[in-house]
Amino acid sequence: MEVAKLELSDESISGCCHRGTDCVKPFATSAKVSSWSAAANYVRLQDGARIWRCATIEEIEAEKSAIEKDVKKRMEKTIETVRDNFNAVRTGRANPSMLDRIEVEYYGTPVNLKSIAQISAPDASSLLIQPYDKSSLKVIEKAVVNSDLGLTPNNDGEVIRLSVPQLTSERRKELSKVVAKLTEEGKVALRNIRRDALKAYDKLEKEKKLSEDNVKDLSSDLQKVTDEYMKKIDSIYKQKEKELLTV
Repeated sequence: MEVAKLELSDESISGCCHRGTDCVKPFATSAKVSSWSAAANYVRLQDGARIWRCATIEEIEAEKSAIEKDVKKRMEKTIETVRDNFNAVRTGRANPSMLDRIEVEYYGTPVNLKSIAQISAPDASSLLIQPYDKSSLKVIEKAVVNSDLGLTPNNDGEVIRLSVPQLTSERRKELSKVVAKLTEEGKVALRNIRRDALKAYDKLEKEKKLSEDNVKDLSSDLQKVTDEYMKKIDSIYKQKEKELLTV
């Protein structure tokens, strides 16, 4: 611990010091600080009964890093969600992912179909559902019928077979609109993540931890990251659109 006799002006203290998370302003125009204590991750100024806490560079960098990590984590999750939603939209070719969003009422509890059955595509026009528990065949069949896939299950008492017919031109256009809507929802989610990060940066600026120039630079970097993820969504959208329109 280092101890020193310091005299700081009102402005010099109010510009960097905080009590908890709130900026605290000295009562006098100048403060005779009786001691200065420093540790690896904080600096503490003591003036009589009052304790001033100043954010260190390490703390500020840690907060900035936490915001950046949160942004990328949430944006990656958004990309995964968009992909999952796209996979649930059927194309003209059989794909097990078509059944990803089907939930089955299994012993009174809704569960994902994939958790209670093996799903495969023997060929380009059919799907095969093999339940781990044959007693679940009826509830699986019911779940498929009640889904919006428009497929008719064939239950032979052992497995369930689904015939995947070719999409009509009209149906392809309808599904193309659904995919476009899902794409826009994904982009809105990215914009909301960007908005939250900007609010977090603004908060740090109000707490005197970041300057206006710092915030401008960080906002510019944030926009670049957002644009990068927007391009990822556009890329998987184009791929899905291609699958839909391929006969």
